[in-house]
Amino acid sequence: MAGRYAVIMAGGKGERFWPLSTSKHPKQLLALVGDKPLIAQAVDRLEGLVPPENVFVVTNADLVDATRAAAPQLPPENIVGEPIGRDTAAAVACGGALVKAKDENGVFAVLTADQVMGDLPIFSATLRGGMELAEQNDILVTIGIEPTFPSTGFGYIESGEKFQSLENVEFRKAVRFVEKPDEATASEYLSTGKFYWNSGMFIWSIQSLEKAFAASCPEMAELMNTLAGYAKEGRIAEGMDATYPALGKISVDYALMEKADNIVMACGTFAWDDVGSWPALESHFPQDGSGNTNIGRVETLGAAGNIVYSKDRLTAVIGVEDLIVVQAEGVTLVCPKDRAQEIKQMVVALREKGGHDGLL
Repeated sequence: MAGRYAVIMAGGKGERFWPLSTSKHPKQLLALVGDKPLIAQAVDRLEGLVPPENVFVVTNADLVDATRAAAPQLPPENIVGEPIGRDTAAAVACGGALVKAKDENGVFAVLTADQVMGDLPIFSATLRGGMELAEQNDILVTIGIEPTFPSTGFGYIESGEKFQSLENVEFRKAVRFVEKPDEATASEYLSTGKFYWNSGMFIWSIQSLEKAFAASCPEMAELMNTLAGYAKEGRIAEGMDATYPALGKISVDYALMEKADNIVMACGTFAWDDVGSWPALESHFPQDGSGNTNIGRVETLGAAGNIVYSKDRLTAVIGVEDLIVVQAEGVTLVCPKDRAQEIKQMVVALREKGGHDGLL
């Protein structure tokens, strides 16, 4: 039987959670929800499914030490850093190389470090079923999340006919991937019962991944093969330094998933949240009688519907509504909730302006 592995992608900057999340201490290293950093929670979820020595993390080179500290349950050498970001296809190829160096017949799940899951027995069953199918078939398995509202913030997967049921999880053939829709289109998707949120989680065998990369993105097939050689010699960092600068930036969705015709989607019915920006915290923390989400040392007076984060010092909020107020890392942020996506633009603007490096 093929060995089972997991690759956790942990290279995000988490700019929408600025000022708490910074380039030196991004979202995946924070205990945003729960009492452990998100990366440690991602590793814990694999307990009983994939042994720690078979779990790899691909992060940024300058975050390797911090990630090793945040996820001490993993062997330090299993956490590797990309010298420069080249999007998710390169991270997947790098993870595939690490698995291939250890087991050429391995099957592995690709997961992300910054998602929050509930209903963990169902999540585990979904991964187990997906791994079993990936061992037995030349397929690319992706996990779709049953939508609970017409989100315009996620991409969607259209599902087709049933492929198989395993572990009480239904697997369907994937028809197509679609980009983030507008609200009317998202509502239409929900009414059909065929569309699922694209979780960005995948399961495949080394052979199926190599075959798919060779067919639709040869550059990544070559990268995976080259890095596997370096990884076998314990020189993966050297291999990335040599190969990454010449790589093009491409996501795994564009490189593989939108081109392949052998995709099977697991119908994910576990609770899932990619915790993309400050408003996402409202569903993970209690609200007061006026609908404020107060995290830390916060006092409100005549204020309603706000998200206030202030762990290090007291923040008092009077007579305002529907704001995000964050006091963290020596920075104060005030922003309307419905403009939370623009926080990333502010970070970019501050970076261009200069003089704020220690705060970004």
